[in-house]
Amino acid sequence: MASLARDAGHRLRIHPLDVTDDNSVRAFAAALQTSPVDVLINNAGVGGSWNPLLSIDCADMARTMEVNTIGAMRLSSALLPNILKGSTRKIVYLTTRMSSMTDNTPAGVYGFVGGAYAYRMSKAALNAGMRTMAVDFKEQGLITAVINPGWVQTELGTKNAFMKVEDSVQGMLRVIDDLSAARSGIFIDYQGNEVPW
Repeated sequence: MASLARDAGHRLRIHPLDVTDDNSVRAFAAALQTSPVDVLINNAGVGGSWNPLLSIDCADMARTMEVNTIGAMRLSSALLPNILKGSTRKIVYLTTRMSSMTDNTPAGVYGFVGGAYAYRMSKAALNAGMRTMAVDFKEQGLITAVINPGWVQTELGTKNAFMKVEDSVQGMLRVIDDLSAARSGIFIDYQGNEVPW
């Protein structure tokens, strides 16, 4: 992190943050004080175990929900005053096409058929939270979206994924820049295409 901070000069500040810990999130929000936040990108996430239903690990499922869903809501709640002071007032969550109930069929997404209960459920719940925020804070000009970054070559996506991190990030940045109040509450991919719920 030190080299990242050095390379970025004075424009970058790095703070520790654990989205599953109330104290950590409060400390992070306190460090920002009243600074406006133009765009909040919630990208913390875990895959959880992909056990079939008959061997589901409920403790792992709870942990996955804590990180992927509750943690994102915890952070959004803590930073909402800062975001509403921002110039663009955007909150974006990284989700997955696997959270789409429309697309959860034997034809499946990326060849994954069934399973991954904790991951799918946690991201579907995140999608619902984002949509609710879009409704609740429309009058304040808050713009929200969930973005599917694609199947990316990360620790979670594995080396079998077909997309490089740089390509996904460049696409998502363009999509985030283009988000408007008229599309608030949308589920889209890194190319800006709407994803069925």
